[in-house]
Order: sequence, then structure tokens, then C-alpha cells
Amino acid sequence: MMRRFALTLALALLLPARAFAFTLIVTEPATPLVPTSVIELAQQLGYFTREGVDVKLERVSGTPMAIAALSAGQGDMAEISVESLLKLTARGDSRFRAVSSPAKSLSYVIAARDTISSLPELSEKVFGIGQAGTLDDTLSRTVLRHTGVDPAALDMVSVGHPQLRLKALRAGKIDATTISYASWMTLPDKTGLHLLLSKDDYLRAAQVVAKVNVVGTDALRNKRGEVVKVSAALLKLARDFARDPERWAAAMANARPDVSRAELQGLARAYAGDWCVDGCFEQPELEATAQLFYGSPSFAQIRKPEIGEWTDFSVLREVLNTIGPARAAERAER
Repeated sequence: MMRRFALTLALALLLPARAFAFTLIVTEPATPLVPTSVIELAQQLGYFTREGVDVKLERVSGTPMAIAALSAGQGDMAEISVESLLKLTARGDSRFRAVSSPAKSLSYVIAARDTISSLPELSEKVFGIGQAGTLDDTLSRTVLRHTGVDPAALDMVSVGHPQLRLKALRAGKIDATTISYASWMTLPDKTGLHLLLSKDDYLRAAQVVAKVNVVGTDALRNKRGEVVKVSAALLKLARDFARDPERWAAAMANARPDVSRAELQGLARAYAGDWCVDGCFEQPELEATAQLFYGSPSFAQIRKPEIGEWTDFSVLREVLNTIGPARAAERAER
């Protein structure tokens, strides 16, 4: 028995110690049908492993739970909304920094009943939102103002999550709503409905960085190497998807067998130019995003933090110095 224990101890001393897993918090119940899926697919396709970092995915329900998990030290990185990060920072919580973005946009569209053929016709109509102050509410109001429609002229009604809004739309209880392009594409029956504003037109009307990859300041100090490796893995996978959108469809077919291959291929083509091949983390765009949110009523009387209080550009800079920026030819292809 003692000889066996001594042998086991000797072998343990000879083997390299296994590093603690880097915990990445995700907020969707399943791999999402949007470009932010790059986070989960990087795990499934082995991109984190190839960078030499041991990543564990932890699922929680929504941004508040993700922030709570980071605060409690139960995670190292999470994808949260810029809106939530700004409010946290403005209220004095300086423990978090955004280091990159998982997607250029949330690929939103406005779906409406067929009886409404243009945005001005939404005046005095019922527009469904998640709830007051949510991201879809803030962006919808921005888009409406950009297109010359006064949001105050609409009846903005809280309905709940996208599937509930689509159900209300089909039942005629609301006249229009903002949903993701994927929700629209995978809607089985679109009878009586149409897209009032396309994905590209929505993005042009609301040029914002909607979500960011956030790490705690402790992780930046104590696990910086892992943060850099995780960020590098996400950029490399984004570039691979940008070069070959079919790779995303193939990966998603494994992750989401409930969605047809034809629908995934259609989404892959639609997202071909949406991948964050260089991190989607430029200071002018982030400052413009903050400015947009501070123009909404939910930010009234809230201090506006300096950009250095909620971002850290050094991680992405280190990654790009190592792997280089995306080639001009790759950008042209997209």
C-alpha cells in the first residue's frame, strides 16, 4: 500500500499541474442563432484548447445573473450588454472592463403586420417591446427617430421576450415589434406578416456596439494570459467564419439540430459580414454607443463615466500584435 502511494505521488509530481479552468459565462439556454454564437462554438470546435487555455462554459439566465456570477467570483468573462455595463460603472462599480465585442450587432429587424407598409404608418399603432428600458426598447426608439418617426406617437407596450412578441404580433394584439433576424427567419408561419425594416437598414439606423465581452479587474490582473488566449481564439474563429460562412452553418447544425440546415445556411449568408474579425472594439464606436444610451430616458440623472472606466483596449491590442489584423483582402470579401 505504501509503495503504491509513493508511486502515485511520484507520478503526480512528474505531471504538470492542471490549471484552474477559465470560466466563461453565457446567458442563452442554447447556442444562439446569432453571431454571438462564436463564444460557444469556439468551445465546441476546440479553438480554446488550441490556444492552450482550459475553458469551462457556465450557463446563467440573462445579463443580471452573469454580472452576479462575475461579482461572486464564479466566472472570469461574460458577454453582457453595453447598456448594463454603463449603468454599473456609472453607479460606482469599477470591477469590470470590456475587452472586445462578440458581434457587430444583434441583427435586429422590425416585423409588422401586412397592413402596415411603411414606418410612418406606425403612428398611433401598438409597438411591442420586451419591457421599458431594455435594449430592444432603446434601439427601437433610436431607429424610429432616425427614420423620422416620433416614438411618442406610438403605443409602446411591454410584451416580454421575442417569442411572446411574435405570438402577440401573429394574434394581432400588437402591430409591430423588434426581434432578431434569426427569430424572423426561423418563424414557421409568416402569414400576414412582413419585414418593415431589414437587418442592414436597422443597423444603419442604430450604429451601436450592443454587447461586449467583459472581465473582472481581478481576472485582468491574475489571469491576463488566459484572457488574451480566449480573445485570440474568438478572433480566429470569427475570421474562419468570415472566410467560409458555411463553416458556421455546419457547426450550428451540430449545436442546434432543432433548426433546419436550409435555415442555418440562410442565416450564415446573412451574417457573412457580421463577424468580429478584429474584435469590433473601436473607441469612436464605443463612445457613440454610450452617447446613444445617454440620450434615452432610462439614463436620466445617471453619471456618464469616462471610457477608461469601463473598457480595456490592451488585451485586444496584444492579440492583434500577435496574430495581426485581418487582411484587407479578407475584409473586401466580406
